[in-house]
Parts: sequence; structure tokens; C-alpha cells
Amino acid sequence: MGDVSGSTRVLAGLAGIRADLEFFYKDLHAHPELSHREERTAGEVAERLRAWGYEVHDGIGGTGVAGVMANGDGPVVLFRADMDALPVKERTGLPYASTVTAVDADGLEQPVMHACGHDMHVTCALGAARLMAEARDAWKGTYIALFQPAEETGDGAETMVRDGLADRIPRPDVCLGQHVFPYPAGTVYTREGKTFASADNYRVTVHGHGAHGSRPSAGIDPVVIAAAIVLRLQTIVSRELDMLTPAVVTVGSLHAGSSPNVIPDSAVMQINVRTYDDDTRTHIRRAIERIAEAECVAARAPRPPDVEHFGDFPLTVNDEATTRRVAAAFSDFFGDRAHTFGMATASEDFSHIPRAFDAPFTYWGFGGADPGLWKSAVEKGAAIPENHSPDFAPAVQPTLDTGVQAAVVAVTAWLG
Repeated sequence: MGDVSGSTRVLAGLAGIRADLEFFYKDLHAHPELSHREERTAGEVAERLRAWGYEVHDGIGGTGVAGVMANGDGPVVLFRADMDALPVKERTGLPYASTVTAVDADGLEQPVMHACGHDMHVTCALGAARLMAEARDAWKGTYIALFQPAEETGDGAETMVRDGLADRIPRPDVCLGQHVFPYPAGTVYTREGKTFASADNYRVTVHGHGAHGSRPSAGIDPVVIAAAIVLRLQTIVSRELDMLTPAVVTVGSLHAGSSPNVIPDSAVMQINVRTYDDDTRTHIRRAIERIAEAECVAARAPRPPDVEHFGDFPLTVNDEATTRRVAAAFSDFFGDRAHTFGMATASEDFSHIPRAFDAPFTYWGFGGADPGLWKSAVEKGAAIPENHSPDFAPAVQPTLDTGVQAAVVAVTAWLG
């Protein structure tokens, strides 16, 4: 294991680059880009990596960037950060809040915001990359800083892999990554084994028969059928799964018609499912199909529903030995600010990258909520803005310092 002195020597330069990192973070927060559109972000990343002496491979999977720094004999360690933002309108009120809009994949103009903290991820990864480059006498081996597009759509990591990532960079001995969460800033969290859920998206189209709203008996109302499906879906977890089996079924979108007095021909709903094992994943998929078909039969729908599976995230299972090594390094460096955390129903596509190399990996969390506000909210039973909320914005400090420190401490556990 790399000792704490190695990370301490690398991190000695953090104070000297802190102001630059904070400026970069705020600029990136104000200029978010949707999945697969991260051209500006990728350009900024590649320019900096080249300036610090990295061998840069850009355009991987569209906008992905990898910086490779070989520094003598030793292990190869990959550290990944994701770059994309979300179609969310920001309401944080920050002076550097996003006012950006962009056209999405469906041709619709959307507000865009870094509502999940990927701007923090990119900035921390760049901070770590710069410090590693400036303290090469403190470590040996090969360091790979990888910046991934399109995590939010679940296909960014796979896109990089399909575009020949394994042929462009050295095979890593271990892959590492991190995510900011609404925990107290300054804290870090690790977990062995199952950590983040797999996720599946389904689009269900219910077919009816249009009619005038004044004469519903002349038609078959797909809105009523869709409403029945939504309610019945709530019984999958509560009535079909063992009470100790964790799972989530959410109907996040339901669209039908455009006028209050017209019964439309169809209704479309989109469903998100989170599970932790293949059997549960399969059971819920079959239950969605069964319920949708049965409700359509019960309502005399003219034809069966269309059930389409689109977009999925793998189950994130942290390698136990790798996680223990990182957790020990965190404990040495952060002391009582290093914690473990429970399984999360959030999902990540990061694991596609280490699996492409058959390399062990671990993925941890670090806090981004102002500690004082977090404590006050907990005492009052109030909510802290979560990732994907229009109010989500990490406290710049100590979040930024902690993210850089965590990255360096974890990497130097192998390269120190």
C-alpha cells in the first residue's frame, strides 16, 4: 500500500492551485453541456492535460478524453470523472448559476444545469491530475485521468469502450472513481460489494380509441388505462417482492392528449426500475409487461401495449480488496471524516470501463453539503437538496479540496 507520506507530498501543492480550481469550477458550472455534447468541457480538459505533460487521447466515444502519464515502473491506475449535465432549470440563485439552454436529442430546447455535481467531479479530477504531474518525484507508475461523457444517459462508458478505449490507453491494474453527494462537505464514504443499483428504463404505449370528451362511451380511454397501470405498478415492490428485497419502481413520465375535451388514441408512460440482483430485475420486467397487458385486456384496448426497454445502468459492485485498500488510506488521511455508507438506489455506468479491462474497481462518495446547513437541516428534520434537484449545488469549499484529496490519496495507495 502507498503510504500517507506519498499523498501528502503530492497534495502539498494544493494550496497553490486552489484559486485556479475554484475559478474553473464556477466557470464550468455556468457552462453545462448535455450528454454527448460536452465539446467545450472536453476541450478545456484536453488543453490542461497537454499543458501538464500528459499524453492526451481525445474524441473517444465522441467527447471522451484520457490523459496518460507514464512515470517509471509501477502499477497503472485509472481515475475516472464524468462530464455531462442535465436538462434541469437551475434555481440555486448562485452568482455563477447556469442560464444555458440547449436542444436535446428530441429536438426540444431545454434549460441545462450541472444538477448532479459532474462539474465538481471534473474539477477535482483535473486538480488531482495537475498535482500528480507537478509531484512526479513522489510516485511511480502510470496514471490515467479519464473524463467520460454521457453518464446521465447511461451509455457514455460503453460508447468509449466501443470506440476502442482499450486500444488507446494502457491496461489499468485498478480503476477508481468518486461522486459528490449531499452529505457534509469534508467527509468521504466507501463501501465493499454491492453499492449502486442497476437501473432500467421502460416506455409503455397504451392504445385506445379516440372520441369526444362528452361521449367517452364512444371510445376506449387510454388515459384511464394508463392510470390503472400506474396504480397497479405500485404493488410490484409492496406485494410481489420479499420485504427484505430492495427495489424501486417509478413512473417518471405520463403523456396523453392535448385537449381537455378530446379522448386521445394513445398514452405513453416511462418507467424507471432500480434493483440489486438479476432475479429481481427479471421479475420486475415481466411484472411490468404482465400488468400493462392485463389492464389493456380489462379495458378492451384495440391492441396490446407496446413495452420498450431503453437505456440501462449496470449494478455497481465494488471489489472488496480494492475498497479495503482505499478505505484504509482514507482512514489514515481523513481520520474520523472517513465513513462507510449503505447501498444506494442511485445508478452509475462507471463499471463498464473496468470490466472492459477485467480490472478491479471501487467507487466512493464524498460530501458536498455545507456542514452547518446540513447539521441544521438534520436537527429540524428538513430536506437537503439532492442530486438532480434544481436547487442542488455543492459548497465550493471544503468540497473541492476534499474531492482532490480523496482522488490523490486513493491513487497513491498504489502509486505512492
